[in-house]
Amino acid sequence: MLAEALPALAKRPLKDAFGAEILGIDLPTATDAELDGVVAAFHAHGAVLVRDQTMTPDDLMAFIGRFGEPEDHTQTRFTLPGYPKIFILSNRVVDGQPIGAHNDGVGWHTDYSYKPQPVMLTMLYCVEAPDEGSDTLLADGCAAWEALSPEKQAQLLPLRLHHSYKHFMATRAFGAQILSPEMEAANPDVEHPLIRTHPADGRKALWPSTGTVTEVIGKPGPEGLAMLDELVEFMTQDRFVHRHKWRVGDILMWDNRCTLHTGTLYDDQKYFRTMHRLWVKGDKPF
Repeated sequence: MLAEALPALAKRPLKDAFGAEILGIDLPTATDAELDGVVAAFHAHGAVLVRDQTMTPDDLMAFIGRFGEPEDHTQTRFTLPGYPKIFILSNRVVDGQPIGAHNDGVGWHTDYSYKPQPVMLTMLYCVEAPDEGSDTLLADGCAAWEALSPEKQAQLLPLRLHHSYKHFMATRAFGAQILSPEMEAANPDVEHPLIRTHPADGRKALWPSTGTVTEVIGKPGPEGLAMLDELVEFMTQDRFVHRHKWRVGDILMWDNRCTLHTGTLYDDQKYFRTMHRLWVKGDKPF
């Protein structure tokens, strides 16, 4: 499918049949046809990597707009001045104030799973990266689903998950927060399927998450949550996971409809890490 969709672009898989690295392209000067090819690769393969890019904020906004409407961020404190859709991840402190969110995204999850319409795409642009640590891991939910037995698939297919932003913020490992009444009202609890169908081609993906889930509908109580932990452990085995080692100029995009991801820690006393994060609006999971 990738070869048919991108006849003019050099590419290679990130891991086995998962993901695509697009080679030899300069995104700010790329043609419409080349950019359409990058978009097609994203929808077909779960993740896309483009290295060695030099992107201004305007370049990032133009590029992300090829995929759909950029999504807002629940937390707005660390958005880039003048660019509210660009969120800063960083451990830098300037004039005594942090310039970005630090250790955000550690723990297997899918972005905005607590929203009725979770984000479709997450994009990170690397501004500065440590020499060691801070890798991003992507787990392939489609491959994990296909690896399950037909009996297990039949057992999981009808199950749904109860997601709660309030619960997530109250139990965060890196600084628990109690929501204001306004934030709680703006982020009510939702239910989503455990097995998600991809709208592009109908492929199914195992779609658990950590942090936001309070209950497995249809299997309530500790038994359901223990089962969910087992599924996350299954999906995040090395055979389903791509580990991305960052370097400056990398753009990594992943499809939240069929993956889980996590950041990893690094020596934040020795190194600096700064990323620009952008999201694209998604649709209701089914």
